[in-house]
Order: sequence, then structure tokens, then C-alpha cells
Amino acid sequence: MREMSHFRSNLLSRRQKKAAAGAKCSTDEVRRPWLSSMQAKEAVSGYLFFLPWLAGFLIFTIYPFVYSVLLSFSEVILSPAGIKRSFIGLKWYREALTADATYPVSLLDTLRFIVLSTPMITVAALLLALLLNGRFRGRTFFRAVFFFPVIIISGPVIAELLSTKAAVVINPSDYAVYEFVRTLPGFLSMPLLYIFDNIVLILWFSGVQVIIFLAGIQKIGQPIREAASIDGASAWQMFWKIYLPFLKPLVLLNTIYTIVMLSGFSSNAVNGEIVNKMTLTGKVYGYSSAMSWIYFILLIILLGITYLIFSERKGRAGY
Repeated sequence: MREMSHFRSNLLSRRQKKAAAGAKCSTDEVRRPWLSSMQAKEAVSGYLFFLPWLAGFLIFTIYPFVYSVLLSFSEVILSPAGIKRSFIGLKWYREALTADATYPVSLLDTLRFIVLSTPMITVAALLLALLLNGRFRGRTFFRAVFFFPVIIISGPVIAELLSTKAAVVINPSDYAVYEFVRTLPGFLSMPLLYIFDNIVLILWFSGVQVIIFLAGIQKIGQPIREAASIDGASAWQMFWKIYLPFLKPLVLLNTIYTIVMLSGFSSNAVNGEIVNKMTLTGKVYGYSSAMSWIYFILLIILLGITYLIFSERKGRAGY
């Protein structure tokens, strides 16, 4: 008898559980349309906020990007009826690299400017970030001072600095150390002379990189530095064993950022060539588009080399 009553109670509890589960499912089914409608409204609102940027990106970035490729393979004729294009293949590319007397020189000068300036700006930014991370009076003021050029930086300002030789704090040629550096082998003297001649320009372009490095340094945990100092590590050893491994991804980021920033510098030689030759008779727009794409391809190669040098690869001993 007891077994029968126990069996009935178990059967009743199972039925109650099934009924409760069915009620829950029906409740979920009632809620789902309401949730889906809310999600759809939120998705529509998000797309509406996103739409202006997308439209601007398509109209002012993607369309000119694709159109410049078409122009670089075309001979452009301006007429009262509009712009007419006729396909000519790689003519403008061949002419820019072989027949133009000034473009290859300007291209090499600009690439040399980028290759020399990028490591110096990156290293200067790292050293300044390490200094500005210290504890001293007026630290906030000096951080603002080094970032201030980023706010007012513009093509005309930099062009004026270069034209008036204001990128040189002092005239280094008046000092014996400058003459001594000039006597060194070229691979040593060239970067040192460049620093002497462009110290203000290097500091001017390093503001954003200083902030990025400073943020990375402040993310390094205090316990790690305290443990290293307790173990007797010097400041030099802490830099190479702690700071630099942590900051290596930021070195890659700042290097790429610096290359892109310098490549778009309005006063560099290539950009001047492209602007000056944009409306040449018989070469309207097409020739300058080809020059731009040659420059762009070389920059992509330079960025690829930079990535291969600084990126962390699996299986490599290190950090």
C-alpha cells in the first residue's frame, strides 16, 4: 500500500514538473516576439546612426580610391561635356619611372626621409615617455608641452619651420662635434647629422607616439618592477628585460603610425610632385594618379617589411 502511494506521489510530481515546464515554454514563446521586436528596433537605430559615416566613407573614400585607379590607366580629356577617359594601359606608370626626370628623385628622397625619420621619431618618443613617466614636479605640464605640437600641426606650419630653418635649435656646424661627425663613415654620420639638422622636427612629430608609449608603460604592473629591483636589476636591465618586451607591440604600432603620418606629410617631395603635375597638358589627372599609386605601392611594401621585422611570430624564442 505504501509502495502504491509512493508511486502515485512520484507520478503526480512528474506531471506537475511537466506542466510547469510547459507553462514556462509558453511564457517564453509569448516573450520572444516582444524581445525580437525590441532587438530589431535597436538594430535599426544602430544602422541609422551608422549610415551617415558609411555614406561618407563610400562617397569620399571608396569612390575616389577606385576612380583614381581608373584614371591612372586612362588618358583624361576635359571638355565642356565633362570628363572623358580612354584606356592607355601602363603608359603613365612607365613614363613616371623612366621618362620623368624629377619624380624618381623626389620618390627616393621621400622614402629616405621616411626611413631615416621613422626610427628616430619612435626612439625619441620612447625615451620621452620613459622620462615623463617619472615622478617630478610639473610632470603634467611637460606632458602637455610635448603633446601640444600635435594640436597645432599642419602642412603650412611645418613648411614654414623648414623654410626658415627653424627645425634646427642651434647651428650645429659652428661646433667641433658636428665637424667630427662629418668625418665618420657614411652609415654612422648620416643618421647623426640628420638628428642635428632636424631635432625640432623629430620632437614635433613624436607627440602621439609619446602618449601611446606612456599608456603602455603605465600598464606595466608595479609588482613586476618591484620584484626586479629587489632582485638587483639595474635600470638598464629593467628596460631591456621588462619595459621593451611589454612595449614591443606598441613599437610596431607607433612605427606604422609614423610611416603613415610622414607619407602624408604635405611638404614632402612626392606629394609636391603629384600636386604640381596634376594638371599638366595632355596628362590631366591620369599621370598624377599613376604617380600616387606608385608611391602607395612602395609604402605598402615598406609597411609589410616593418610588420615582418617587429611582429611576434609563433615558435620564436622570446616574450
